[in-house]
Amino acid sequence: MNRARKKPGKIFVFSAPSGAGKTTLINFVRDTVPDMMYSISATTRPARPGEVNGRHYFFMSEDEFKRRIAGKEFAEWALVHGYYYGTPRSFIDKAISSGKHIIMDIDVAGKKKFDRVYPEAIGILVLPPGMEELARRLRARKSDDEKTIVVRLNNALREMMFAKTEGKYEYTIINDDLERAKRDAARIIRSLVNG
Repeated sequence: MNRARKKPGKIFVFSAPSGAGKTTLINFVRDTVPDMMYSISATTRPARPGEVNGRHYFFMSEDEFKRRIAGKEFAEWALVHGYYYGTPRSFIDKAISSGKHIIMDIDVAGKKKFDRVYPEAIGILVLPPGMEELARRLRARKSDDEKTIVVRLNNALREMMFAKTEGKYEYTIINDDLERAKRDAARIIRSLVNG
């Protein structure tokens, strides 16, 4: 019997400044496009109540994480607020070799590192319609004080400039209308998965 070899899955990396709506778009794509897996990151931070190892994150000690860095087991990693976060290569390799598609959430600097290991990854940059709207969204969340919001806005400007000058993003979605942005994200991914 001649079994058709499964085509490898594709890797989709979403990047966006905080408040641009990236998580909402990723969740919509996961719910509407078949064979889509969310990439699980590894971290040294403690699990929060309700978080499950292997489902939300791969939780590990700092020593183990550093051993894996030395073994080049991460596609990208960073030290953020005192904790290590990274994308395990084994998780991605296993998923795409089985024909599953991976959807990821990586910041613009992490995406640049990730592209060195997986240059075939497809970048999707999600942007707000403007800085005023981004500021309005961040304030509407009511989760940060004004000082934190100013930091997030300054970071957003830097991230957008970095993405424009040093990033590799094949697609940009301006999230000025959430329903349209969700449809655009799903359409882009469906066309590449089915193409």
